Amino acid sequence: MNEQEQMESFYEIFDPSLPRLGPGDAGSTRRALRAALGGPTDDLTVASAGLRIIDLGCGNGAQTLVLAVETGLEIEALDNHKPFLQELDRRARAAGLAGKIHTREGDLLALDCEDASFDMVWCEGAIFIMGFRKGLARIRDLLAPGGSLALSELCWLKDDVPEECRSFFESQYPQMSDVSANLDTARACGYEVLDWFAQPESAWWEPYYTPLGEQVALLREGYAEDIDRSAMLDMVELEIEIYRKYHDCYGNVFFVLKR
Repeated sequence: MNEQEQMESFYEIFDPSLPRLGPGDAGSTRRALRAALGGPTDDLTVASAGLRIIDLGCGNGAQTLVLAVETGLEIEALDNHKPFLQELDRRARAAGLAGKIHTREGDLLALDCEDASFDMVWCEGAIFIMGFRKGLARIRDLLAPGGSLALSELCWLKDDVPEECRSFFESQYPQMSDVSANLDTARACGYEVLDWFAQPESAWWEPYYTPLGEQVALLREGYAEDIDRSAMLDMVELEIEIYRKYHDCYGNVFFVLKR
């Protein structure tokens, strides 16, 4: 299977219609937003008034919709896969937010945004595409002085990780680090840490792994005679099982930072 066929299979598994394309939940997005706006407040629309916000690697926009509702602002949403953006547009129309969310096709590795053009940058589960340190540095350029960045990243939560779990991520995401190291990297890149927290286990199952597992099951029959595509399904199921067994060892961690 060539690279194009791999990507076609990837996007068939991670279909735009899935509720989410990575772990997360509205409660975590709201908590990170409150931290980015300076702490507890009764009215986020007041606290966020006038801010320029972009959601980088927005996918099908589960978090983008939350940002638009909570702030009442227009949100720019960027992703490199047009069907994800089309699904976000559809969801925005259905939620009465069509005028609040502006989708744009673009590459995180070649951002064409002007420096200091945003007051808040959102990046749930996508900074790995740029690399954690490189992504922090590039995003800092996009932020106006005093601007905030909220991102989520896979992190080790324990030092003594069983070999099966450690080996899986050494093959799938070898750059994965722990929370302390990522906090140090953020400070070295010129950020103040406003908050950080690991998303709850519930943010992995109902919104993400349960529907993803159902999608894999639906595709099994069509992939029965295709060894390569079946292997991709096997890998998704292995990832789900690794989390089921070792969810106390790693997690999706929100970092809320200020330039």
